[in-house]
Amino acid sequence: MITERVEAPTDFVDQLAVVTRAIVGKPLDGHLVEQLNRDFPADELWFARTRELCEQGCQDGWLCAREAGGIRFGRPVKPSSATAGMSVDVVDMKNVAGPRHAHPNGEIDLVMPLEGPAEFDGCAAGWKVYGPNTVHEPTVAGGRALVLYLLPDGAIDFASSAG
Repeated sequence: MITERVEAPTDFVDQLAVVTRAIVGKPLDGHLVEQLNRDFPADELWFARTRELCEQGCQDGWLCAREAGGIRFGRPVKPSSATAGMSVDVVDMKNVAGPRHAHPNGEIDLVMPLEGPAEFDGCAAGWKVYGPNTVHEPTVAGGRALVLYLLPDGAIDFASSAG
């Protein structure tokens, strides 16, 4: 369900809208990973600015304000037209596995290592994409990372992914 409620600062939403507009309607697959890593790579300004905004949001308390099981997390942006119908969540994880869950519509992850050679589900700095109806136990190993994830329609399912 798309709402128009946005809880994050405008500059944060505007920064991410550049990506969501570029990928809206595209299949969540390997081609999308290639496009994202080509157009928004970890060694360029867009990535650095996004990481800076996320780190500042954590310091200011509007991002990753909740904690459970050693993971800080939050959903600063609900699905809206500003983000092409995608929600924005950010987690702060250090050498930990998160709760197993399913992605009814897929999940698009931006991995931002903060300490050590941190990887999220085997992915270093950059993008990882899970297609619709995939399931995983999100894991950061090798250090600490912020992981920003975009969820089409905000869809995530913790209930039916057990097992």
